[in-house]
Amino acid sequence: MLVEDVSVMVVEDDAFQRRMLVRILTDMGVKKIDQAPEGNSALNMLLDRIEPIDIVISDLDMPTMDGMELIRHLGAQQSVGSVIVTSGLDPSLINSVETMARAYGIDLLGGIEKPVTQPKLGRLFKRFLLEGASKQVGESGPTFTLDEIREGIESLEFYPYYQPKVEIATGRVVGAEALVRWLHPKHGVILPAHFIPQIEEADLVDELTWNILAGAATHCRRLREHGFDMSVAVNLSLKSLTNTGIAERVMEILRGAGIEPCHIILEVTETAAISNVGHVLENLARLRMKGLGLAIDDYGTGYSSMQQLSRIPFTELKIDRSFVADAARQERLKVMVSASLDMTRKLGLKSVAEGVENRTDWELLVRLKCDIAQGYFIAKPMPYEALCEWVPNWVSPQHR
Repeated sequence: MLVEDVSVMVVEDDAFQRRMLVRILTDMGVKKIDQAPEGNSALNMLLDRIEPIDIVISDLDMPTMDGMELIRHLGAQQSVGSVIVTSGLDPSLINSVETMARAYGIDLLGGIEKPVTQPKLGRLFKRFLLEGASKQVGESGPTFTLDEIREGIESLEFYPYYQPKVEIATGRVVGAEALVRWLHPKHGVILPAHFIPQIEEADLVDELTWNILAGAATHCRRLREHGFDMSVAVNLSLKSLTNTGIAERVMEILRGAGIEPCHIILEVTETAAISNVGHVLENLARLRMKGLGLAIDDYGTGYSSMQQLSRIPFTELKIDRSFVADAARQERLKVMVSASLDMTRKLGLKSVAEGVENRTDWELLVRLKCDIAQGYFIAKPMPYEALCEWVPNWVSPQHR
């Protein structure tokens, strides 16, 4: 998508600031611009449109309907691609509204403290142009029946794709996370959003997990045989963790693949870690005892995070992308990421930052002395064959 193809609605009660925003957008090359003085007017205009708006830029403090209420309605209508919020109020309020918007299901590009300038707005537009198209492609696609999904699992059509993990201090590729993809014979590569909910509802998670783990373990062995000193991480579901026989099943798969347990990392979400505590603790302790690495995934998004770290023998902590992506421009998030990294070092764990999207994110993590980075700035998820070609050609940002 090009800038001139992006449709924008500016919602701002101050006429002068509204005109300034329109002028900035025009100077950036935006041609499709609608204007509204407050939330009600914006909603009515959206209802009258045939084509949806790509980006709504909304002030927060407005009469009749403020920006927060507007965001709630936009989330309910699902009629807008992305939102940018602007405000002259306390920056911490913008941060809170950003979190609220995501809770309403809004694709929030970011918040801008007034005055709005072209560089500030340009950075968020760049994010939309680079990431928005891929999100739309990933979210669109065919729907599948449970029978089709079950047949795909039985036909071994689900494969691991790998997103590399890079050691920040050295720039060396040290691992990859295995992410499931459905290689559909008719529709091509299908992303998890189109099949995971049905798989979870139909109780097929275990079967899919074992297939992905077996493939990932085999690929890890081959990578190491090629001379790549890498580990591979695989996600474990809550259901799998409540099965007391999981450790033996995992070891059986690893033995079959010919890989040492120390080269496999099992990722567990915070939510999984707090459920069915007895079974979960027994399973994780046994898996760790057998030599596998354990990572707490999406750190900071669940509950009782510090409690999980105190009672589960994790070896790695993954800081969620929602903290990493905005930490360079939001002081509160930067403090949280820094504190998490400091705690990780003191606990003797490896730290992994997810969602590293650009050089700014990378350079912040360098300054904060994070151990490992993962995200689109490094590479998108790729099949095993592509990973084998990518690893020897990777050039660290330090040497670009």
